[in-house]
Amino acid sequence: MVNSQVTGGACASRSCAGCGGRIADRFLLFSMERYWHTRCLKCSCCQAQLGEIGTTCYSKGGMILCRTDYIRLFGHTGACSACGQSIPASEMVMRAQGNVYHLKCFSCATCRNQLVPGDRFHYINGTIFCEHDRPGAALLNTHLQSNPVLPDQKVC
Repeated sequence: MVNSQVTGGACASRSCAGCGGRIADRFLLFSMERYWHTRCLKCSCCQAQLGEIGTTCYSKGGMILCRTDYIRLFGHTGACSACGQSIPASEMVMRAQGNVYHLKCFSCATCRNQLVPGDRFHYINGTIFCEHDRPGAALLNTHLQSNPVLPDQKVC
């Protein structure tokens, strides 16, 4: 994200990617190859004005995100917690205990069966177990929830 001061009539033909209006303000933002009013570049989740909270923003899955929401949704690295590979923006993900996984990687450590939304599982010391392969019967169950991340879907 670049915060620029406009000199002269340089932005007479520029329109805001957020509201579509003409940018006549003294300052404008340039992010993701588009121009924005400072008030229009907002986090898709928390609606924070990104020009006011820092000099960076993140874009993934068609969303514009502040650092906090990016980390909450995609983890610190944007990589799968199981295999370590990057997760493409258009790919659906599974989340557990703040970690993010490819759908295919979200599987039981014992039987390797892939878990799907609605399945019950146990998350023990960073390892996922299906209901049948849990290491101990006294452990608490966690109900699986998925947060699909699609290019045009708000997941917050």
